[in-house]
Amino acid sequence: MKKKIKFIFTFLFLFVQAVALAQAQNPIIFADVPDISIIRVGKNYYMSSTTMHMNPGLPIMKSTDLVNWKLINYAHESLADMPELNLTEGKNAYSKGTWASSLRYHNGTYYVAVFAQTTNETYIFTTKDIEKGDWKRISFKPALHDLSLFFDDDGKNYVIHNAGTLKIMELNEDLTGIKQSVPERILIENANAPCGLNVGLNAEGSQLFKVKGKYYLFNICAARGEMRTVIIHRADNINGPWEGKVGLQDRGIAQGGLIDTPDGRWFSYLFRDYAAVGRVPYLVPVKWEDGWPVLGENGRVPETLDLPASKGLIPNLVASDEFKRKKGQAALPLAWQWNHNPDNKLWSIEERKGFLRLKTGRIDTDFLQARNTLTQRTIGPTSSASVALDVSKMKDGDFAGFSVLQKKYGLVGVKIDAGQKSIVMITTDNDKPVEVKRIPLDQDQIYFRIDCDFTGMNDEANNLWALNGKDEASFFYSLDGKVWQPIGRPLKMTYDIPHFMGYRFGLFNYATKNTGGYVDFDWFRIKY
Repeated sequence: MKKKIKFIFTFLFLFVQAVALAQAQNPIIFADVPDISIIRVGKNYYMSSTTMHMNPGLPIMKSTDLVNWKLINYAHESLADMPELNLTEGKNAYSKGTWASSLRYHNGTYYVAVFAQTTNETYIFTTKDIEKGDWKRISFKPALHDLSLFFDDDGKNYVIHNAGTLKIMELNEDLTGIKQSVPERILIENANAPCGLNVGLNAEGSQLFKVKGKYYLFNICAARGEMRTVIIHRADNINGPWEGKVGLQDRGIAQGGLIDTPDGRWFSYLFRDYAAVGRVPYLVPVKWEDGWPVLGENGRVPETLDLPASKGLIPNLVASDEFKRKKGQAALPLAWQWNHNPDNKLWSIEERKGFLRLKTGRIDTDFLQARNTLTQRTIGPTSSASVALDVSKMKDGDFAGFSVLQKKYGLVGVKIDAGQKSIVMITTDNDKPVEVKRIPLDQDQIYFRIDCDFTGMNDEANNLWALNGKDEASFFYSLDGKVWQPIGRPLKMTYDIPHFMGYRFGLFNYATKNTGGYVDFDWFRIKY
């Protein structure tokens, strides 16, 4: 009898586990995909996000189930040609570039609006074909902070923007600028009110929706020293009066909006600051009560969702690359983004078939100012990536290899000094690069690997919102691609606001003495 009872409990435990695994898990994307804006067109969902100083920029993703997302496009190849975005004249656009986009579909056209501190402009990109079409660009001054583009039923076009005191502007019919005959006005005088008086983060991240004739405005705010909070305002008329309330306060999961499914269910899409891996998206079930969207289950964000399970982020958001291209294939898959604008004369996948060549064209002494670092997102809770490269054509003073990129970065690569090649591991201490280990190298083929551990503490019971994760990157090299040796010391990764982005794997090559050298990357392989 005891054996039978034990068998039944074991069976039930395994059954419950199997059911949980067959459902979507939060976060739905365990990687840096912040400031999300989601729309549904028919049975397809589309999402835009923030990648700031990375190019191409303003990524567009597609899903058919709200869980499994695939990169399908970017709204722009390059935002502007200027020193800050080109990493020239000692300038950069770290933490700037484009922020907080607003994705919309209206009368057969897709729109994504965004602002850029770097150029002090607001941009609206449009296309008829979101998956394959080119985007047309409209821009005007000033940069409207965290704007929400909104098409009302009466044919008027608006943007809601600003922080704390939220403002509304009417746009021209062709969206080419602000309608001069209609003055900007205050939409909500003190949008912070639901968060209390002691505000640390002013209400921002506006996203406006219209559901069954009512207007719903989503924002994020936080009392000083407290967690990021969803606040919702509603009104029967866009001119108000508006009433507001706290929509969700759970582990800092906030900033986003509403999306419905074809079968009539509702969700809120939000994100959470998840330490060094970045800002990761969550989905929260929504019920409607007394004309208000009620987020979560008993005020909490559930771990599992009644949606299909994730099939993984590889190869749809991050991807291994053997650098082999068939005729007609894109030079670089969409998973890749350059750190700032690249110098396109200094990279190639054609000069040596099956390899990515990174060439040097100027002298740099700082990794963060070096151009043509090619990046992909890291993945939580753990991920590992490796590269193989040929360093036979490097010149004296060159440094090439593999990185985890943020303000506090870590590097493992090959340096040449006075004709001697060495494997070098560098970490960052007090904002300065520090060489931790150097090993002589007498061959031209070398392999590097970086393992990232973003495992966080179990904070579900205590509802902690300031997540303390392991956030550690470990560095390895191999002489044959099979046996791996650790090098240097692990990097304690830190999500620093001056970069405002989760850690990224990066392939790099720069010169410190002579230009004209190059390295060939044979492959990049990622797993988690």
